[in-house]
Amino acid sequence: MSYNQTPPAGPKFVGPPFGPPPVQPGGKPKWARKRIAIPVTLLVFFVGVGVGSAGNVEAEKTSVSSKGEPQPTVTVTKTAPAEPAQSEAAKTAGDSKPAADKPKTATVPDFVGMGLQSAQDKAQEAGFHGLTSHDALGRERMQAFDRNWKVCSQNVKAGTSRPTDTDLDFGAVKLAEDCPAKDEKPPTAEGGKMPNFAGKSVKAARSALDSGVSLTVEDALPDDRWVLVESNWQVCTQEPAAGASLNGQPVKLKAVKFDESCP
Repeated sequence: MSYNQTPPAGPKFVGPPFGPPPVQPGGKPKWARKRIAIPVTLLVFFVGVGVGSAGNVEAEKTSVSSKGEPQPTVTVTKTAPAEPAQSEAAKTAGDSKPAADKPKTATVPDFVGMGLQSAQDKAQEAGFHGLTSHDALGRERMQAFDRNWKVCSQNVKAGTSRPTDTDLDFGAVKLAEDCPAKDEKPPTAEGGKMPNFAGKSVKAARSALDSGVSLTVEDALPDDRWVLVESNWQVCTQEPAAGASLNGQPVKLKAVKFDESCP
């Protein structure tokens, strides 16, 4: 066997692509350098140091970013609003009663002889607004239409000065009637005794008795009329008699109209 035999034709390996590797000083290519073996323990040390340093840096960054720029401390104190100062004159004026609250006074006019409606109007013009009226004959009639009545008396004497909140009361009769010498008072049951109702209106008699008393009213004439408007009827007879003790017993009255005579 001959060793000088020519090898068969084919691709020729000439080293790394694109030609032979560059030669470094010393006559060796780059890929032919020797690799330096690093001990495993030393490699672990460097890796640990790197990780620790990175952690410290991150912590420092976090600390700085969380603090940010220093902010001033502001303390807010809530105080009560100041009251406006008052002068001594204002305080004194506040303590004293305003002049507008003091009652006014006025002179009471003379109302006797005037129509009841006109008397009331004049009283209001003078500043008096508490006005009442009553039947001067003691019959306890209502003054439903003031223009049909005239003033016979007044409770406050004319010409006197009184506060305008004073109540004025007028005694009045109907226009066709004569004023009495003085106002007649309705009867009252005093001391538990039966009053004398003769000549008094049935309405006044009923008002004098206790509301629980059983009262019967009959026509004194044989006409057997109904007694409807009791203030227009006058008592002729009564049971029990005047002065008798009232112990809850029934009361019976007989009456006629005021323009009539008792039998």
